[in-house]
Amino acid sequence: MTNPVTKDRRHFEDLTVGEVIELGRITVTKEMIIEFASEFDPFPFHLDEAAAKASLLGGLASSGWQTGGLSLRLLVDAFLSKIASAGGLGFTDLKWKAPVMADDTIGGTVTIAELRRSATHKQWGIVTLDFDIRNQKDKQVMSLRLNNLVDTRSPETLA
Repeated sequence: MTNPVTKDRRHFEDLTVGEVIELGRITVTKEMIIEFASEFDPFPFHLDEAAAKASLLGGLASSGWQTGGLSLRLLVDAFLSKIASAGGLGFTDLKWKAPVMADDTIGGTVTIAELRRSATHKQWGIVTLDFDIRNQKDKQVMSLRLNNLVDTRSPETLA
C-alpha cells in the first residue's frame, strides 16, 4: 500500500549508488555557538571567547554535535524531505576533522554509498549516505556515514 504522505516523493527504487546530493551552506555565528553550547555542550571553548582563545582550538568553536545537527538539517532540506524517508537507523565513522569556528560557513555533499533491501521488511530499503562537510576554505570539518530507511514502491519485488 502506498503511503499517501510520501506517494509523490522519490522512493528506494529511484535512488542510485554514486548519486551526489549538494547540501547547501550555513554560516555558524558566535550567537549560535553559545546558544547551542549553553544547552547541550557547555565546555569553555564553546562558551567563552577568552577561554576558547587559550584552548587547543584557538578561538570560539562550534560543538561537534552542533556541526552534526546543522549538517543533518541541511540533509533534510536538500534530500530527506524529498524522498520517502521512514527514519534513521544510526550512523558510523563520525569524524570531526577540524573545528568549526565562529563565522565559518559550512556545507558540502552527501553521496549515496550503498542501497540494499531490508532482509526482514521488504517494504523498506536502506540507503547508506556518506557525508563530506567542509568550511568556506574547502577544509573538511566532518565526515560520517548514515543509514536511513526509505519506503519502496513495490515491496513484493526484490531489488
